[in-house]
Amino acid sequence: MARYTGPSYKKARHVGFSTSETGKELARRPYGPGQHGNDRKGKLSDYGTQLKEKQKVRFMYGVNERQFRKTFEEAAKMKGIQGTNFLRLLESRLDNVVYRIGFATTRRGARQLVNHGHVTVNGKKVNIPSYRVKPGDVVAMKENDKNLKIVAESLAKVTKRVEFINYDEGKMEATYVRMPERNELNADINEALIVEFYNK
Repeated sequence: MARYTGPSYKKARHVGFSTSETGKELARRPYGPGQHGNDRKGKLSDYGTQLKEKQKVRFMYGVNERQFRKTFEEAAKMKGIQGTNFLRLLESRLDNVVYRIGFATTRRGARQLVNHGHVTVNGKKVNIPSYRVKPGDVVAMKENDKNLKIVAESLAKVTKRVEFINYDEGKMEATYVRMPERNELNADINEALIVEFYNK
């Protein structure tokens, strides 16, 4: 299944969840897209609830189904709670870290920066959005790209960063200090439902 490249607001409204984590998508129209988006009522089945939760997280991180499933299976091999480990692995993706730093205002924009070779990890160019950033890794813009207008505008909008990323404003680089704790991630996600979905 190919990655969705259509309107992000439409997908957010479809699952009733702000995939950008800003709440903007649902601020004006907090109902499903389309002509009958406001008329759809009825209780979801257990399967429907689990599927919706999976789609929420998949759309939020912008991952296709194959990568999403592969990451879930990887989380199962780690020590600890599978659902929490799963979210930690998704947070460790390079495109997500670039977004968390503030080099881009959206994860989609962050993925584009990585794809186009503007980002380095420990001084080496990495153009794979799914690259797994490890604690201690230093993520930065390439020296020639530090003056990109789009990056400067994005950094100017940052008001607060997550605690597991340490940003050096002078060097325009950030250290991925550690994997996030569950309470530092989106509280509206019920990862247990995703575990149930895949473990059927």
